[in-house]
Amino acid sequence: MSTGKRPPRNPSALKMVGQLVALFRKSAGFTQAALGERLIVAESTIAAIEQGRRPLLPDLAVTMDQLLGTKGALAVAVANMPEIDQFPLWAESYMAHEREAIALSWYDVLTVPGILQTEACARTVLRNRVPAYDEDEIETKTAARVQRQEVLHRKCPPTLSFVVWEAALKLAYLGPLARAEQLRHLRACAELPGLALQFLPLDAPTHAGLNGAFTLVETLDHQQLAYTESQRGSQWVSAPDQVSSLARKYAMLRSQALTPEQSMGLLDRLLGDR
Repeated sequence: MSTGKRPPRNPSALKMVGQLVALFRKSAGFTQAALGERLIVAESTIAAIEQGRRPLLPDLAVTMDQLLGTKGALAVAVANMPEIDQFPLWAESYMAHEREAIALSWYDVLTVPGILQTEACARTVLRNRVPAYDEDEIETKTAARVQRQEVLHRKCPPTLSFVVWEAALKLAYLGPLARAEQLRHLRACAELPGLALQFLPLDAPTHAGLNGAFTLVETLDHQQLAYTESQRGSQWVSAPDQVSSLARKYAMLRSQALTPEQSMGLLDRLLGDR
């Protein structure tokens, strides 16, 4: 039965709860696979919880306590961990995967992908949200979005591919200086090793991405996942047939878009360099 409390969002708290799960599991003589089988949960989910990459949900904590004989310890730990409610649970889970992914393929429609946004662009996008965030929330979320760009500069960065509809480059919600700064930032990102940035022209005769934005993720253990966002919220997609459908859609989008070299030329023309 659910405790009604949302899971902790603090990275340190997640890691501490994960360590407790691992300790109690081993003490009870379970492997991750065996525990997952008893709980009807994927082994990869148990591993992600123990590594602090995924929160232990209250319902699962209660079930684990019963199975492992831990007398409610996990349920109490989950209920009393400090909570940071900066991001929706699914988005927070996505960002954890984003930090560790070995490959990311991102399609966006009406905005520059969050991981490529300048601080000014991120702040403006967040300020346009309805219902509105207060100013403190905007500043917190802006800082977090900009910090995500560390992924681009990891010692061993993931393979990154972006397809963005040209409409996102119009950036009418930005002032002239902020718009130019964002375009220059995109141009610089396009030069990064292992990163391909492509734009789908407004006059393209075919468009495989009319149903909205999505991201494909390949994890460290080569699991293929997808993440989608819409007006009604965000969703992880892990079913192989559904991930395959989005992967085929992404492959078609890449074939319909300008090449990376042509896309850099488009940025140069928008910046007035050529």
